[in-house]
Amino acid sequence: MRILLVEDDALLGDGVRAGLKQAGFAVDWSQDGQVAKLALETEEYAVVVLDLGLPKLSGTDLLKWLRATLSKVPVLVLTARDTVADRVSGLNAGADDYLIKPFDLDELIARINALLRRSAGQVTQNLQHGNIILTPATHQVTQHGKSVDLSAREFTLLHELLLHAGRVQSREQLEQHLYGWGEEVESNSIEVHIHHLRKKLGSDLIRTLRGVGYVIDQDASEK
Repeated sequence: MRILLVEDDALLGDGVRAGLKQAGFAVDWSQDGQVAKLALETEEYAVVVLDLGLPKLSGTDLLKWLRATLSKVPVLVLTARDTVADRVSGLNAGADDYLIKPFDLDELIARINALLRRSAGQVTQNLQHGNIILTPATHQVTQHGKSVDLSAREFTLLHELLLHAGRVQSREQLEQHLYGWGEEVESNSIEVHIHHLRKKLGSDLIRTLRGVGYVIDQDASEK
C-alpha cells in the first residue's frame, strides 16, 4: 500500500516514514503543501496522512482542494490543534480521521488499516481466500491455521492482490503500491515477489496474464 505522508517537521516525518515502511507500507514524504498537491495530481495513493500546519499551502486548503477534485482517497489528519472546533473544521473539510500529536505509531498504523478496510468495503479486519487468512493489523498470514513467514513486501503484495481479488493488477500498478520515492525498483522485482508467494502459499494462488498482469481469482465462496 502506498501512502502520502505530508509533514513539515523533519524529525517527526522521518520517524513516521520509517515506522510506516517497517509496517510494510510504501511511503512518499512531502514537507510542504505544494509538493503534496503535485504528488496527488500525478500519483495514486491508498491513504494520505496530512499535517495541517504546512508551508506554501496549508493542510486544510490542500484537503479542501483534494475533495473539490472529487477524490475519495482516505485522509487522516495529524495535528497539534486539539480543540473541538479544530477537529470539526478538519472533518468538515473532508478528513476521514483525526489524530492528535503526540501520538503512538501503533495507533496511527491501526487507524490507517481501518481506513483501508473501509475504503475497500471490508467489514472485518481479516482478508480470507480459501484456507489463507491475512490480518493487516498484525501483519500475519496463516494457511490451514499455520503461520506463514512473509517479507514486508511479500505481505504488501499479497494484501494488494487480495483486496482486488478478481481484478487484474499490472506490474506497474503493483510497483506503485510497493515502492515509494527514491526507492530503487529492479526490473523483475514483482516477478520475484510473486515467485516467493507461490512457493510459500501454492503455485496456483496467483494467476499470470501474460502482457497484462497478475490476479488472485475471487474465492468461490465469495461469489
